Amino acid sequence: MKQKLFIKKDITTILRESSEGDNGGLKRNLSVFNLVTLGIGAIVGTGIFVITGQAAAMYAGPSLTISFMISALGCVMAGLCYAEFSAMVPVAGSVYSYSYSTMGEFLAWLIGWTLILEYLFACSSVAVGWSGYMMSILNEWGVDVPQYLTYATFDHVGDEWIWTGNIVNFPAVFIVAVVSTFLIGGIKQSALVNNIIVVIKVSVILLFIFFGISYIDFGNWTPYIPENTGSFGEFGWSGILRGAGVVFFAYLGFDALSTAAQEARNPQKDMPRGILISLFICAFLYVSVTAVLTGMVFYKDLNVPAPIALAIDRAGEGLAWLSPLIKIGAIAGLSSVILVMMLGQSRIYYAISKDGLLPKFLSKVNKKGTPQNGTIFAAIVTGIFAGLFPLNVLGELVSIGTLLAFAIVCICILILRKTEPNLNRPFKTPWVPFVPLLGAGICIAQMIALPWPTWQRLILWTAVGLIFYFAYGIRHSVLRKK
Repeated sequence: MKQKLFIKKDITTILRESSEGDNGGLKRNLSVFNLVTLGIGAIVGTGIFVITGQAAAMYAGPSLTISFMISALGCVMAGLCYAEFSAMVPVAGSVYSYSYSTMGEFLAWLIGWTLILEYLFACSSVAVGWSGYMMSILNEWGVDVPQYLTYATFDHVGDEWIWTGNIVNFPAVFIVAVVSTFLIGGIKQSALVNNIIVVIKVSVILLFIFFGISYIDFGNWTPYIPENTGSFGEFGWSGILRGAGVVFFAYLGFDALSTAAQEARNPQKDMPRGILISLFICAFLYVSVTAVLTGMVFYKDLNVPAPIALAIDRAGEGLAWLSPLIKIGAIAGLSSVILVMMLGQSRIYYAISKDGLLPKFLSKVNKKGTPQNGTIFAAIVTGIFAGLFPLNVLGELVSIGTLLAFAIVCICILILRKTEPNLNRPFKTPWVPFVPLLGAGICIAQMIALPWPTWQRLILWTAVGLIFYFAYGIRHSVLRKK
């Protein structure tokens, strides 16, 4: 039984299956520029426009810049490992596909199930952030939308779930539906829309950094590392570490990028470039924005759905002209994050379904080379969570799922270097085993720093995944049937 649980999928088999692109599978349409913009499109979003304010107010204060640097270091380590895998095994499925060939089906399923958690809650949390910015713009325009249609149905206060009295966060559900429609239209159309949005939002972020510098009040940076309140994770160095864990999912984009490897024109060269270039650009933007934001507004005031919009408003008449641009840029930016995360989520469903561990209908591809059923299913479940639950619960679940996935990729590199030393590696992770060990260590440390309720939800999610695997997946596995 143990041997069957850990049955491995040969890498040559995975590569052969990925070559089905001309026979009804996914189409290779993405250039290196498309891959970089997809990475930036996924990375630059909620992390800058929403989570920066909340993490500064609740965990790290102005020293959130250090949190972003710690997260970036872990991401560079994991990114180098991702680059090796995505060039060597350029298929849909990301960490799920990599682990199937290194650790066997059972662990691959658990990882794939965690990836579903990661992308599902990433899409949902970004949709909630999009709703916050959209309501801010509509209010400026004099459009009054009832509160019961713009806030979550449930909230988590202390250790209890409460009903808020609201019906659903309708704008969050709406944007998920719109983005899914673009995705069903094909990867080329989706990439073009994403490219346009990325240019808009990066331009707006650079405007905020450039003009916001002159409005920094250095008193807001004092103390730079607020004194710990006596509880682990609430300011001080433990708060910096917890802040790093919470904002880690802000770097999720290059993970989402790896799920599109099967649709890259020249994945062996372009995937490592796309991953590393997009990661370095976004790390610079995150640290810069956080420094300006906490300098413009005292960190305790930043626990709002639209912190950058708040900073612009606090600056007064001098930056009033930038306010509508920031909000439009935020809406555009968050839209591109949802688009790429939905793309990643549907490709995870596609890859797992192709192996028989999820129902077959999820891997059906339409004439445009898009997993249509997987995209529709992703839209339905994402819309449900985005409409019913608050941002703080969704965001922390994304972080722990992302950290786990990154740590596993680093460990898989070590395993595969031992078990398959002669495989063709178009890109090699440098300084092995130092880089993978450091990457895994940073990720695990940030996981430990996350609140216990987040771990409880991960354990519950894993338990549901185990039940589904033994009830369905193990009996429908394509590899077992072969």
